[in-house]
Amino acid sequence: MSSDLFDKFQSVLDQHARLPKDAKDPFAVRMDEVHSQTEATINGKRTILVGTNNYMGMTFDEDALKAARDALDSFGTGTTGSRVLNGTYSIHKQLEATLADFYNTKYAMVFSTGYQANLGILSTLVGKDDYIIIDADSHASIYDGCALGTATLMRFKHNDAADLDKRLGRIPEGAGKLVVIETVYSMLGDKAPLAEIIKVTKKHGAYLAVDEAHSMGIYGKTGRGVVQEMGLEDSVDFIIGTFSKSVGTVGGFCVSNHPKFEILRLVCRPYMFTASLPPSVVASANSAINSLRHAHNLRGAIWESASHLHGALKDAGFNMGTSTAESPIIAICLKDMEMTVRFWSGLLERGVYVNMAVPPATPSGLNLLRCSVCAAHKPEQIETVIRTFLETAEGLGIKPSETHPVAEA
Repeated sequence: MSSDLFDKFQSVLDQHARLPKDAKDPFAVRMDEVHSQTEATINGKRTILVGTNNYMGMTFDEDALKAARDALDSFGTGTTGSRVLNGTYSIHKQLEATLADFYNTKYAMVFSTGYQANLGILSTLVGKDDYIIIDADSHASIYDGCALGTATLMRFKHNDAADLDKRLGRIPEGAGKLVVIETVYSMLGDKAPLAEIIKVTKKHGAYLAVDEAHSMGIYGKTGRGVVQEMGLEDSVDFIIGTFSKSVGTVGGFCVSNHPKFEILRLVCRPYMFTASLPPSVVASANSAINSLRHAHNLRGAIWESASHLHGALKDAGFNMGTSTAESPIIAICLKDMEMTVRFWSGLLERGVYVNMAVPPATPSGLNLLRCSVCAAHKPEQIETVIRTFLETAEGLGIKPSETHPVAEA
């Protein structure tokens, strides 16, 4: 008899079996009703949402909602075809024009998800004689894009430009090279040392692709992201992003000024063989992106709330993922998986939802409670979140300082 195909997942099954029986299952949360960008009913309880990636609050933006309704009436519920067949409507081309204008690039290409954007671009741009060099803490979609392609994969230490320099120096002369980074990393919310990475990348004649999934809308004068904020747009070859964070819907994209960029539409399989986005999604994304250009007040609100939440939890003694608030992602590092699950469950019981992240979703030994601040969070909601963290620690019979991971000898 052949082996059980599920044997390879035994370690994950074992980990799930070790979850505390008296805590809620962190993988079984269901939203019964969503009231606003920041509140929902979960398991019958009114709950503050601090873990949705809805940074700019566009999920309930009136203009985006109206655009979606109008498109639904005009074009129906879906396209039932890929972009290279019957799945390109006028509004798909309009959205790509909006993206190109928003990023001040010549070309823009829209995918059905942000995950697919990385999958398609990274597997297609580099081939069997090329090299793709990624940050070790890259998102799963970046790793899977590399796995789908045929290029040689190399990793460099997280946010370490010197290690990137070393890795690039080992690649044979004349080989094609693509460096891939994120400007904001989704687990700890830390920013990449973009200027240093660009310097090293250009030194070795490599292309640079930057994933701005968690920075679009939040950074930069018009919300283009960290690359714009740092004035380095002319030094980045490809910007990849998603509509599922600040844009408030679903979808992904890549923008570029490379003169041959459009050929990707005919050679990128994840683009060619996937049904295109529904018209209502396209219309809401188009509306939200236009709104992000002028959302200065929303950006200000995010930074005020993120800084206050981070500072209050740090002052209380919690072990924070970053020394200051580098992004709207506020990560709290806990001692072990059991404490993390119990703390997460305690927060939810008290009406606060945050993300829980444990291995293998995080590096070994890193157990996180991950908060995502939204521009629509009211000051009193942030105060409630802070108070709930303290009440949960007290309810578990621990001090915030006792939640810290045990240092290795």
